Amino acid sequence: MKLVIPGGTGQVGTVLDRALTAAGHEVVILTRRPARERELPWDGRTLGPWAAAIDGADAVINLAGRSVSCRYTPANLREMMDSRVESARVVGEAIAAAARPPRVWLQMSTATVYAHRFDAPNDEATGVIGGGEPGVPRYWSYSVRIAKEWERAQAEADTPSTRKVALRAAMVMTPDRGGVFDVLLRMARLGLGGPVAGGAQYVSWIHEDDFVRAVEFLIGRDDLDGPVNLASPGPLPQRAFMRALRKAWGMPVGLPATAWMAEIGALALRSDTELLLKSRRVVPGRLLDAGFAFDRPRWPEAAADLVRRVRRR
Repeated sequence: MKLVIPGGTGQVGTVLDRALTAAGHEVVILTRRPARERELPWDGRTLGPWAAAIDGADAVINLAGRSVSCRYTPANLREMMDSRVESARVVGEAIAAAARPPRVWLQMSTATVYAHRFDAPNDEATGVIGGGEPGVPRYWSYSVRIAKEWERAQAEADTPSTRKVALRAAMVMTPDRGGVFDVLLRMARLGLGGPVAGGAQYVSWIHEDDFVRAVEFLIGRDDLDGPVNLASPGPLPQRAFMRALRKAWGMPVGLPATAWMAEIGALALRSDTELLLKSRRVVPGRLLDAGFAFDRPRWPEAAADLVRRVRRR
């Protein structure tokens, strides 16, 4: 298959590019800074020569958008919104203009669209969309708004010949440097991987191998469209999540942190506490109903695999 991946040079794009290329597919990357022969320049906002790559492709997997690993200042939040919505809009325009439009358009979204909650898991059918939860920082609602506008840009695109899937992805866990697992493991190795603000908030995640397999599964399933949760079936409280990670590494100590201590740590990492404190209890209802089988459904085994790969690296 010929696959076009806008925004394919980030962490998730690197995972997909590596796996899909190894599987024998032709992968074309759209990026602002092309460095390889099969990378094409685009600005994520306007149509250009890059659109020719989409004409005749089998699938488009749009991952473009500013990284969420930053301080959630008004300027950064605005850039997150604009980069996601504008890239989805222009990908839709390219598909609409194609003489041979792709069969499927997988659009990255986020599990953050669901509400901060502890009482029940969020699947696609019964999950609660966030934005109005009491007792949480007001700016958290903007993250939900970003997700909703992101998905709306895809849904409103006039592409009748192309099936559209919104990937409500949890954190993708990979042993590569610079990703979320790398940061969490570093904390665990330093003895800082204890409960944060009590540790009751849920962590949703997906192993990189299952992420790739789920993407391939969705490309091949013509009966699936709309929002699909890409998350393992085993979300767990943060305290248990970090305990399993410490065990996988062999670190017996994990110092707890209060919310204000987490704020200091996030400031040092140039990140935001929403990534640590929001309870994301997300489960893959539609994938499971469609018969998808996870290779790494439980975090202790997934963490052990990732740690082994980090040690080999």
